Amino acid sequence: MFTLMVVVFVLGYAAIALEHPLKIDKAATALLIGVITWVLYVFGGVDILSSGVSRAWNEYIAINPGSDSHEGMLDFITHHEVLHHLSEISTILFFLLGAMTIVEIVDQHQGFKIITDKIKTTNKIKLLWVLSILTFFMSAALDNLTTTIVIVALIRKLIGDKKDRWFFASMVVLAANAGGAWSPIGDVTTIMLWIGGQVTTMKIITGVFLPSLFTMLVPLAIVSTYMKGNVTRPKTNSNDKEYTTQKERFTILCLGVSALLFVPVFKTVTHLPPYLGMLFGLGVMWIVTEIMHKNKESEYKTRLNVTGVLRKVDVPTVLFFLGILTAVSSLQSAGHLDILAQWLNDNVHDIYVINLIIGVLSSVVDNVPLVAAAMGMYPIEAAGAVGYASHFVQDGLFWEFLAYCAGTGGSILIIGSAAGVAAMGMEKIDFIWYFKKISLLALTGYLAGAGVYYLEAVLFH
Repeated sequence: MFTLMVVVFVLGYAAIALEHPLKIDKAATALLIGVITWVLYVFGGVDILSSGVSRAWNEYIAINPGSDSHEGMLDFITHHEVLHHLSEISTILFFLLGAMTIVEIVDQHQGFKIITDKIKTTNKIKLLWVLSILTFFMSAALDNLTTTIVIVALIRKLIGDKKDRWFFASMVVLAANAGGAWSPIGDVTTIMLWIGGQVTTMKIITGVFLPSLFTMLVPLAIVSTYMKGNVTRPKTNSNDKEYTTQKERFTILCLGVSALLFVPVFKTVTHLPPYLGMLFGLGVMWIVTEIMHKNKESEYKTRLNVTGVLRKVDVPTVLFFLGILTAVSSLQSAGHLDILAQWLNDNVHDIYVINLIIGVLSSVVDNVPLVAAAMGMYPIEAAGAVGYASHFVQDGLFWEFLAYCAGTGGSILIIGSAAGVAAMGMEKIDFIWYFKKISLLALTGYLAGAGVYYLEAVLFH
């Protein structure tokens, strides 16, 4: 069953990649592999846990001695692990749902029109640079997932052609992941390392900013050598009815941006999960829009109230997230990722190569369990450690480079990061198209940024 879990995951991954030729929605495939891998885990649970490869089980049995019976193992999988991973997955899903709803509220109130009206250029290269740089810095202040949702919503208002939108949205994913890697609140993995004490705020910013910047700039520079022409703006009907006033648009835009920016502040002040801050912002916007439109005709209310907006939220994307994260969590719990981490530890003794491999793997498997496995594999060494151990002190080279690689490596494939999955869901980007058009650019940027980090390490450490 242990091997069969991997087989099911790989086959499911292939079906997701071939979504368009197979004409089977990726969300359906993701949900199936998420459930099937857990079913196989339960059926083979006794043998899998008895083998000792599951770090989660080993930690559990250390705290709960005497639970290593048949019933105890099944109880561990069906009650402890399922609920443990459900809690982690649900925080991501509620965060995503809240962010998508806030963006949709702003969109329905035509709030983005205020921004798009200011962007006059239709030149592809200029527009790409403007959006990428905006994304890079927004991602550091918000996070890569939220920023991608916002910018892709903007792209819809700026670009009419579907393939052009796919390309711009894909480049936004690269910029969002690059921007999230150098900020302690820009990506889930950097948040993990920051909270875990492996990195500190100023060191992660100063150490990873330049490599992350090159990760974005190199693909942009390459694209600028061959991209030509102008984008076509979406067709608008001048007779379309105006549902909001200029004042209402501005109010909702400011409120939406404030709600998104409040999330990292909420996390820092309360230490509660970010999704609660996102839901707080959504709750405030919901009340404000209810009051704003309470005296309007039912036609306006249906379009602008949050109950109507919720019908437009892309639920298949949320379900796709659920399926993928559920499948990966089963591999994490059963010990597959621990075996991978242990193999790297035993066979690769160069911290740069280990992290580069982790970054590439994060484009296939979610980067969160990979980083969690690395955090569990390597303890934080005491300050003053010498030799190889010095790389693992707080703000050591290993942790900084791990933040960079895990944050940016996911861009190599469209489903390798939360930002990529969100863009894929919103714009229905084809996996194979992304692989042909973007993956090599992303890999080039990833290696260029890694090279910059290596030079920094050699020159300044």
